[in-house]
Amino acid sequence: MKQAHISRRGFLKVASAAGLVIGFDFPARAAQTQSAAFTPNAFLKIDDKGVVTLQLPKSEMGQGTYTAIVMMVAEELEVSPKDIVVEIPDASGKKFAPVSQSTGGSDAVRTTWEPMRTAGAVARSMLIDAAAQDWKVDASTLHAEDGKVIHDASGKSAAYGSLVGAAAKLKAPEKVNLKDPSKFKIIGKPTLRLDAAGKVNGSTVYGIDVRFDGLKIASLAQSPVIGGKVKDLNEAAALKIEGVVKVVNLGDAVAVVADDMWTAKQGLAALNVTWDEGENAKLSQADIVNQLLAAGEKEGAVAGETGKVADVMGKPGAKIISATYQQPFLAHAPMEPSNCTAHVTADRCEIWVGTQDPGETRARAAAGSGLPPASVTVHNYLVGGGFGRRLEGDMAERAAQISKAAGMPVKVVWSREEDIQHDLYRPYYYDKISAAVDESGKPVAWSHRIVGSSIMARLYPKGFKGVDEDAVDGAVSTPYDIPNTRVEYVRQDSPVITSWWRGVGPLRSIFVVESFIDELAAAAKIDPVAYRLSLIKDARAKAVLQKAAEMSDWGNPVQGLHRGIALLNAWDTYLAEVVELELKNGTPIVKRVVAVVDCGQVVNPSGVEAQLMGGVIFGLTAGLFSEITINNGRVQQSNFHDYRMIRMDNCPKIETYIMPSNEKPGGMGEPPCAGLMPALANAMFAATGRRIRKLPVLSSVTT
Repeated sequence: MKQAHISRRGFLKVASAAGLVIGFDFPARAAQTQSAAFTPNAFLKIDDKGVVTLQLPKSEMGQGTYTAIVMMVAEELEVSPKDIVVEIPDASGKKFAPVSQSTGGSDAVRTTWEPMRTAGAVARSMLIDAAAQDWKVDASTLHAEDGKVIHDASGKSAAYGSLVGAAAKLKAPEKVNLKDPSKFKIIGKPTLRLDAAGKVNGSTVYGIDVRFDGLKIASLAQSPVIGGKVKDLNEAAALKIEGVVKVVNLGDAVAVVADDMWTAKQGLAALNVTWDEGENAKLSQADIVNQLLAAGEKEGAVAGETGKVADVMGKPGAKIISATYQQPFLAHAPMEPSNCTAHVTADRCEIWVGTQDPGETRARAAAGSGLPPASVTVHNYLVGGGFGRRLEGDMAERAAQISKAAGMPVKVVWSREEDIQHDLYRPYYYDKISAAVDESGKPVAWSHRIVGSSIMARLYPKGFKGVDEDAVDGAVSTPYDIPNTRVEYVRQDSPVITSWWRGVGPLRSIFVVESFIDELAAAAKIDPVAYRLSLIKDARAKAVLQKAAEMSDWGNPVQGLHRGIALLNAWDTYLAEVVELELKNGTPIVKRVVAVVDCGQVVNPSGVEAQLMGGVIFGLTAGLFSEITINNGRVQQSNFHDYRMIRMDNCPKIETYIMPSNEKPGGMGEPPCAGLMPALANAMFAATGRRIRKLPVLSSVTT
């Protein structure tokens, strides 16, 4: 597959049909190709050579949308996926409506499933109609196959390229029929990643790879203390270094602009910056945690309620089981650190970056440049890992500020230390949870109080009504049938800025819910799988749980090996995971993970399997090692030596199974990460008899 990135593109002539944005063209090439190109909708263009070009409406950051979305279009358009050229469009506003260019919450396939298939089907229908008019036959007697329209009765056929001129004159149909899944030839078939070759041979271009004449490189240093300001710096010393061209003081950060990255880093070191540490100079992790614990004693805003929890729990003699859980701040730490290239002039701002949300990036670049959003162009690229970090546009705002101050185009690259120590972290959460159980040990009432900072309130203050809907996701609705439930949310912010992290709300909720369900099973002296099955009515949830138990040989213990299980229903996906580990000098060694998923209709089984494995490894890393801690207002971790990643020799055997399903596709980027952590903690209980109520596991077992 060819990959194209066309910068400096405008989109014209917006109209709506069949839920799609109709009729964009390519101004840079309009004079040469407009008459010979067929653009049935905002996603597709077919030229007179039959080349199909797809505008990818979602960001590709390793999760496989580059392949899955192509497969959906190819299925309905009746072409091979390998014959589609993919272009990564600039920030396009509402051009792709109803599809948003924002990519997060495991939504890429879920939200494009019908629109992208429809885009392919619309193009196919119009090409068939063009052939029917030319051959003077009824369109119902024609079909499309392998990039051609065919008339079986006469044996006539026409390649798409020969029909585009006539098709371009037709009106797009308001409705088209999509294929029945029984007719799929591409969707559901294992397909190699179409972007793999470029990543292997190094030809793939990420945001950090942007180069053009006149571009300078900036190295950035932000206040090591949260909220601190620049107090003093030695600008003259930096400017003495050959190749340093500018020092930019932004108040809470400084940047050195130079001919190359190494020179910029040398200039930054020569600045010898001293900082006014401000009011957070004494802030500690204990301060933050103690505030959360205190807030947990307050009644929160009700996020969800069924039945009469207080009445049931207040009955004389009611058996109450309670627990508290803590989950740490987490950094994203993608392999491609934060970076952004900006060129700000008097009336324009141009941005080059790999982003999960081009619209948010445009808004933040506008803020940094002082220009209106309409004057900002955002060129998007493949992303070297996102995990929610690139849903934020702060790197574009920084780059725009630096370019404006420097008066030249600048690529700003965060060092690994800057990237980890100035991340927007997953919130620290504190949960209080209780259940009243009946004589059989089953919960008849359930109370769950969630305490943490609010991402939603920070980003969408006008819409925040006391409950952070993200933080309670996965807690308000669980796979279990419990007659009386109450879920509360208590907002408790700290100076640490928090944001989305892979798994968002359900990740934190599922750790608590699945750990506590395991505690209830142990208290009832019932097998954890059997206990869960007794509380589930949903057939899909039962099926993945039973299959995971079967694959892991759950009922047959092995000497020295210990198993834990977890179940979830989130992102329109059902998943069960089993972690199998052994202890070596008290340290867990994870030997095997079984992951069973029902994510509805699968587009690319190979992609789902890769997501399962990647999510397991990501979740295992966080569950075992990961935490960000604060001391004297500073993030203590700085690189992969103290913010550990799991290594190849620690990686367990991962066994996966995909349940057959014709339901609409569910999300896959986050479920395996979310299910892994409670399964790991439950396996540790099986091994030690001690509950892990505070992550990461290795910190808990050593304290």
